[in-house]
Amino acid sequence: MNTDRALLVDLYELTMAAAYFEHRIDCRATFELFVRHLPPQRTYLVASGLDSALTYLENLHFTGDDVDFLRRQPAFHTVSPEFFDYLRAFRFHGDVRAVPEGTLVFAEEPLLQVTGPVLEAQIVETYLLSVIHYETLVASKAARVVGAAGGRAILEFGTRRAHGPEAGVRAARAACVGGCAATSNVLAGALYDLPLAGTAAHSWTQVFPSERRSFEALLETFPDTAILLVDTYDPLAGAEIAATLGTKFPGVRLDSGDLWEKSREVRAILDRHGRHEARIVASGDLNEFKIEELVACGAPIDSFGVGTDLVTSRDVPALSVVYKLVETEAGGITSPKTKFSEEKVYWPGRKQIFRFSEGGQYHHDVLASAQEEYPDASPLLESVMCAGRRVAPAPAVMQIRERTLANLRCLPEAFLALSGAPLYPVQKSAGLDQLLEDVRAGHFDAAVKARHPEGGS
Repeated sequence: MNTDRALLVDLYELTMAAAYFEHRIDCRATFELFVRHLPPQRTYLVASGLDSALTYLENLHFTGDDVDFLRRQPAFHTVSPEFFDYLRAFRFHGDVRAVPEGTLVFAEEPLLQVTGPVLEAQIVETYLLSVIHYETLVASKAARVVGAAGGRAILEFGTRRAHGPEAGVRAARAACVGGCAATSNVLAGALYDLPLAGTAAHSWTQVFPSERRSFEALLETFPDTAILLVDTYDPLAGAEIAATLGTKFPGVRLDSGDLWEKSREVRAILDRHGRHEARIVASGDLNEFKIEELVACGAPIDSFGVGTDLVTSRDVPALSVVYKLVETEAGGITSPKTKFSEEKVYWPGRKQIFRFSEGGQYHHDVLASAQEEYPDASPLLESVMCAGRRVAPAPAVMQIRERTLANLRCLPEAFLALSGAPLYPVQKSAGLDQLLEDVRAGHFDAAVKARHPEGGS
């Protein structure tokens, strides 16, 4: 993947950076990335995108062409030449704490915490939001689809419907983080060592003079892996042809029609000819609700290929993800930060998420100040980058997948329902509540003094 991403920012990140530079604002700042609230269709999120974020931070730099481009922009015509010299030498030197990928998270819980010189921590906002948002969105959708399948494999088939080729690669990775067993995206397989899966298109069958000959040719080339697409013309006739081939074959795929009815009829045909080992793969505009219904009805389908709904998260195409300043430190003085605009208040200060469990099941979380301790709980945010370098190599995606599945097994069943599930309890610590009130009082006092500088009422 191309790692030259310095200009992949919103303009105001760079104009703020220039103003920080010109005014010698050199405090350290902590920003936290979190989702304000979960949409009604989601009861949890699966954290994903951390590896992509850390790769970006490690490689972030401005090329000479990048700097020359910025100097030509009208927004920068009053900025001193020294700022552009600074950009030429720019590297990210900050620290990052994060929840591990595959961890279940909930509203207002930081997925990522960035601490560093304010200019550096500000510049990276847009990219971090974009990559964590999209991969978490897809991983969370994938987890729902995987859960609906009840142990049957989910194959990610969505690149052609993703919002751009690069999105397809990121979606493939995130889908496997969320629990998918394989992807059809070959580049994602190469980059992230993911299992690959695929069959053949209807065009393969159409090229041949007969459906039988197309099946035979595919099996001659791929005798151990070929899945025969049987519904180019008539799925039952196609299944009959496949079942009467003079060789074994791994399975068949259905891509259209009433999958419950057709899978039962195809299974009967295969079994009647002794093809008990042949699997049935289903695809065709599937999502978690359709899969849940097929499984509940007992459809004899062994695995599902899911594309469009998965890589676009069609029912919830966006989350209310934000990246907010929570603390500054200068001259040994730490100042917690928040905002008080209507419906956008958030808790100030660096935080930690504490997860409490009972009997091997998650019970509730406490969002607390980073200095607080809860010995009976598991802290979720951990150091992943120090001074701009990872503290440990990235785990393999399929290892992260196992973490996701283990997390999901620990979430009580009520919270796994596809609709109508209750909200998982996330409490704010008393210390965090007090910090918010202290900051609010400080801002109120400052506002009163600003309105009445002479002390009048």
